[in-house]
Amino acid sequence: MTGLRLAACAALIVGLLPAGVQIAAGRGASARAQADQERPPRLRLIVVGTREEAEDVVDQLARGRDFEVLARERSIDPTGPDGGDLGALDPASLRPELREALRGVGPGLHTGIVRIPTGYAILQVAAGAPSASFRDDNNPARVLAAAGSGAVQITIPVAGLNEADAVFQSAPKPEGWSQDLAAACRARAESLASILRRLDEAPLTAPDESTLDAMQGQYAWAQLHAYSGNLDRAIERWLAARQMAEAHIPDAVPMMLETLGVAYLHKAGLDNDAFRAPGELCLFPPRTPAAAAYRDTASAARAAQYLAEYLERKPVDLEGRWLLNLAYLAMGRYPDGVPARFRIPRSVFESGESIGRFPDVASVAGLNVYSMAGGAVADAFQNDGRLDIVTSSMDFCEPLHYFRNNGDGTFTERTREAGLADQLGGLNLLQADYDNDGCLDLLVLRGGWEFPIRRSLLRNTCRGTFTDVTRQSGLAETTTATQTAVWADIDNDGWLDLFIGSETGPSQLFRNRGDGTFEDISRQAGVDRSAFTKAVVAADYDGDGWVDFYVSNYNGRNFLYHNNGNRTFAEVGRQAGVDGPWRSFAAWFFDYDNDGRPDLFVNSYYISDDESVRTYLGLPHSGEPSRLYRNLGDGTFRDVAREVGLDKVFMPMAANFGDVDNDGFLDMYLGMGSPSFASLFPHELLLNKGGRRFVSVTESSGTGELHKGHGIAFADLDRDGDEDIVAEIGGAVPGDRHALRLFENPGQGNDWITVKLIGTRSNRSAIGARIAVEVERAGEGGERERRRIYRTAGSGGSFGANPLEQHIGLGRAAQIRSLEVWWPASATRQTFTGVPVNRFIEIREFAQAYTTLDRRALRLGGAERR
Repeated sequence: MTGLRLAACAALIVGLLPAGVQIAAGRGASARAQADQERPPRLRLIVVGTREEAEDVVDQLARGRDFEVLARERSIDPTGPDGGDLGALDPASLRPELREALRGVGPGLHTGIVRIPTGYAILQVAAGAPSASFRDDNNPARVLAAAGSGAVQITIPVAGLNEADAVFQSAPKPEGWSQDLAAACRARAESLASILRRLDEAPLTAPDESTLDAMQGQYAWAQLHAYSGNLDRAIERWLAARQMAEAHIPDAVPMMLETLGVAYLHKAGLDNDAFRAPGELCLFPPRTPAAAAYRDTASAARAAQYLAEYLERKPVDLEGRWLLNLAYLAMGRYPDGVPARFRIPRSVFESGESIGRFPDVASVAGLNVYSMAGGAVADAFQNDGRLDIVTSSMDFCEPLHYFRNNGDGTFTERTREAGLADQLGGLNLLQADYDNDGCLDLLVLRGGWEFPIRRSLLRNTCRGTFTDVTRQSGLAETTTATQTAVWADIDNDGWLDLFIGSETGPSQLFRNRGDGTFEDISRQAGVDRSAFTKAVVAADYDGDGWVDFYVSNYNGRNFLYHNNGNRTFAEVGRQAGVDGPWRSFAAWFFDYDNDGRPDLFVNSYYISDDESVRTYLGLPHSGEPSRLYRNLGDGTFRDVAREVGLDKVFMPMAANFGDVDNDGFLDMYLGMGSPSFASLFPHELLLNKGGRRFVSVTESSGTGELHKGHGIAFADLDRDGDEDIVAEIGGAVPGDRHALRLFENPGQGNDWITVKLIGTRSNRSAIGARIAVEVERAGEGGERERRRIYRTAGSGGSFGANPLEQHIGLGRAAQIRSLEVWWPASATRQTFTGVPVNRFIEIREFAQAYTTLDRRALRLGGAERR
C-alpha cells in the first residue's frame, strides 16, 4: 500500500476537512451561487443516522420514490414530519459542506450524501409550493443541523472523533455487529488499526497531489493519532500540515497554530499524568498558582507559544485567549503570568459565598476508574442500605464498572463477580426495579452521538449478579443511537414503562406488560416523533394524576407530551411555552421553588468555547441561554432563567440536581465539555438560594473540574446526612480518558430526612410518588416559621442517576410537623407526624407507620466517624 496517496486515504474519512479549510474552500462558490439566483431556492432535507441508511435513501430516490414521502418516513431531523421542508433558504446560511454539495443542483434534483454533525444528509432543490404542513416559524434556517454556525463560533475540533467514526462506518463489519457487543469492539479496534497502518505506509505526498489535498491528509492523519492518544505522532502530522499552510495556504495558518496549541496543551496533561491522577491539577480556579502547576512544563510552554502566535493574528478571539490562560495555568503562572491584554482575571470565577471545600476522595475510597465519557448510578443494588456505584463508558471495548460498597467508607470493584464483564460500552445508564421483585435492575444506553447499537436491560437476580434479559424482554427491537431514557408508570397499573429517546429515528415508548416483557406502543401513543433527542424526563406537571414526558432535542423544538390518561399523549410543548431552546441537551423536572409544582430546567448546548467565555466575562451572547421554566399551575410555564441567574450559555453535558447544603432547596451541578480537546471549562456547582436565585459556589467548593463531565450523581455515600457528588469524567475519545471524581460534602450543619419509599400497589421503586414535608423552626424574633418542601421519587437529572431514596434537606433547627406521601397508582395519601429529623426511614404504600433504618455514618476512605 506504499503508493497510497494521502488524499485518497483521507477520502475514506467522511467529513475530515477542518472547518476553517472547508470555509476557505467553499466561500467563493457560495457567493457565486447566491449571485446566480434571483431568489433563494426552496429546499428539502433528509437526515439519517448511518451512511448505509443514506445510501438506501439515495437508491430509493433513484427508483422514483418521492423525496417528501421519504423525509416523512426516514428523516431524523425535526423537519421530517413536514416532508423535510426548509422553505426558501439562502444557501449562504447553510453549513459549508451543504453549500458546496448544492452547487449545480437544479430544481427537482438532490445532492449526494453529505456528512454533518447529526448524521448523513441529502438536500433537494424542491419545485413548487411548500407542503400543506410546512411551518415557517423557525426560519431563516429552520434546522441547525443544516445551518451554518452564524454568529456562534464553534470550538476547533481537535480530537479525531469524527474521523474515527467515519473510518468505522466505512470499514467492513460482520452482519449483526450492532447486536453483538464483542463484535462491535473488535470492529472498532480493527478499523482504526487498519487505517493507521495504511497511512503509516503512505508517502508524505504524491507527485500529482494538490497542496490542499496533502494538507487535508496530514490533518486527518493527525486527528486519528490524537483520537488514540498518541499526541507525539499527531503533532508530527500537524507540524507538516502547518508547513504546507505557511507555504501555500496562508488563510489556514491561524487554524494550524491554534490546533498545535491545543495539541500541546493536551499533551502536557498526558505527560504529567494529570488525567489519571488529577488531584488539584484539573480544578479551576486553583487555590494557588502552584496547586495547578505541572511538574514538566515543556509542552505547556509550547502550547502557550503557539497560542500566543495565534492571538497575534486573531487578537480578539476569546477561545484563543481562554486556552492561553489554561496554558499558563499548567505552567503555574495563572493569572499574573498571562500577558495582560489576554489575561482572563481570576476574579470572574470567584464564588460569592462558601459552603466549604469538597475534597476529591475517589482514590482513597477505592473508586479507581480511568475512563471515557459515560454514565454513573449510585444506589443500593444489594438491598443492604449501602449505596453502590456503577459507571459506564462509550468505549466500545470497556465493560461497566460495578463498585460494591464495603460498608466502611470504601468500595471494591466487583464487575466480573456481578456478571457485568461482558457488558461493553454505554454512554449512560439508569436504574429501576422494572419487574417489582424488590431488586434494582440496570438499563445501559449506547450509541449516543455515534451509531445505532443495542441497549441492555440487566435484571438483578437478587443474588449479587445481573442477567442480560434485553432480547427476551422485547427491548432489543429497533436498534437506535441513544443516551437517554426514563422509567415511568404511564397508565398507573403499578408497572414501570420505559420511554427511550433516539438520535437516529423515532422515540420509543415500551409498555410493561407485567410479565417481564414490554410492547412498543410508540405509534399508537403518539410519541414516535423523530429528532436528535438528548434527554427525556418525566413528571405529572399538571397534577392530574398521570405522568407526562418532556423531550429535549439537540436541533429543533422540544416536545412536551401530555398524558391523556388512556395510554396516548398530546404534544403541547409550544402551547405550554417550553419548546425551547432550539439547541438543547440535559433536562429535568424539579420543584426549585417549593411551591408544590414541578418546574423544568433545560440547558442549551453549543460546542463553543467563545460562548462560554462570554458567560464568565459578562459579554453578549449569540447562542440561546439555558431555560428555567416555572410551572404556573395552569398547564403553562414561564421562563425565569434571567430572574434567577441561570440565563447563561455554558457547555453542559453532565447535569443533575440535589441539595448539597440541606436547606430544602434543590441545587445543581453541571459538567462541561465537548469531544474537542479544546473544550475545557470548570464544572459549575450552583446553589439554590431560597428558590429566588442560583449562585456559583464552584471556586469555594473546589468542584471546578476542567475536563469532560458526564454522569453525575448526588448521594449520601458515607451516611452522614449530606449529599456527596459522584462525577464520571472523561472525553469521547480514548486519548481523553480521565479519573472519576468523588467530591465529599464537608457538612453544612442543617437538618435532613432520607425517605425510602416501597410501592405495593404502585411500582416497587415508587418512581413518581410525591413527598411533602412540612417543617417548623423558630424565627429570628422567636415566632414559629412553617414551610413545605416537596420531592418526587426518581433518579434526578438526565445524565447520571441519584439513588431512588429521597434525601431531603430541612434547614437549620427544623422540626417535622408532617410528612405526606401521595401514590399515583393507588391515588392514596399517607400522613405521618412526630417524625424525627436526621434519620433514615422507610415507608411502604398503605402502611400505618414508618420504619426507622439503621445506617452507620462513615468517613469516606475507611475511617469511622466518631
